[in-house]
Amino acid sequence: QVQLVESGGGLVQAGGSLRLSCVASGSIFSMNTMGWYRQAPGKERELVAHITYGSKTNYVDSVKGRFTISRDNAKNTVYLQMNSLKPEDTGMYYCNGDITDWYGSSWSDYWGQGTQVTVSS
Repeated sequence: QVQLVESGGGLVQAGGSLRLSCVASGSIFSMNTMGWYRQAPGKERELVAHITYGSKTNYVDSVKGRFTISRDNAKNTVYLQMNSLKPEDTGMYYCNGDITDWYGSSWSDYWGQGTQVTVSS
């Protein structure tokens, strides 16, 4: 069993910052490339940023220069530092990625509860 718990969301004014955390726990054998996704009301879920095990990163154009994804492999934790937030960043944020448990099962289709980010103008 694997759990993903996202936290750190909240209500913030435009221009503000938030730091999201995603903690993976349970029978984790490997946690490779991980990503942060968001889903705005009425829209499909989109990939915001991802990070490899070796910390190579990639971002969607709309957040480049404002968001930073990082990870602590020893803690099975992935972070998303969000600066200069805009109202269009509003949405539910989820983490997800290439996780395999000790039984060899993939958890790539598993999603946590997410954390809500609301940016007011």
